[in-house]
Amino acid sequence: MKLKPLPPIAADLLATVEAPPRLVAHLTLVHDVAAQLVPAFQRAFPALVVDEAAVLFGAATHDIGKALAPSELSAPGKTHEPLGEDLLLRHDVSPPLARFARTHGLPVDDQTLTTDDLLVILADTVWKGRRDTPLEDVITKALTRSGTPAWKAFDRLDAILTKIATEADARLAWQQAHPLR
Repeated sequence: MKLKPLPPIAADLLATVEAPPRLVAHLTLVHDVAAQLVPAFQRAFPALVVDEAAVLFGAATHDIGKALAPSELSAPGKTHEPLGEDLLLRHDVSPPLARFARTHGLPVDDQTLTTDDLLVILADTVWKGRRDTPLEDVITKALTRSGTPAWKAFDRLDAILTKIATEADARLAWQQAHPLR
C-alpha cells in the first residue's frame, strides 16, 4: 500500500511525543485519504475554497492527543481532543492548525466548523469505508453555498466517497498490522 507520507512537522511531533505505532498508522491513513479528498473536491467543486495544507496537517494530527490518552486508542473517548489541541499549541503549532485536534470531534452541525474542519472529519470517517449521512448532508449544504446545486453536490460527493471507500479493507488491515503501543 503506497501512502502519502505525513508532513515532516507532523511526523516530528509524533516522534517527540512518542506516539504509539497504531496512532501513527491511523494518522497516516487519514492524512492519505485527505490527500485524495482535497484534489477531488477541488476538481468537482472549483469554486470551493479549501486550505489544502491546513486540511492535510489537521488530518495528520487530529488524534495526536491519544498519545497522552492511550486508553482512547482502543476505546471511545473525547479526552484526547482538548489534550491534542493543547499539545500542539505547546509545540508552537499555530491556533488555526491546532484546532483540528478539537474540532474533529464536534457535532457536524456545529456552526463554528469550517469547510476545512468538515474535510478533516470526512477523511477521519471515510478512511475505513464508513459513510455518515448527517455529515454528508452538512457538506452537501456547504457545497451549495459555493454555487453547486444540491443534487449535483450530493452526486459528486457520493462519487468521491464511493471511490475512496473501495480501499477501506486494505487500510483497515494495514492499520491493524501496527501494535497499539
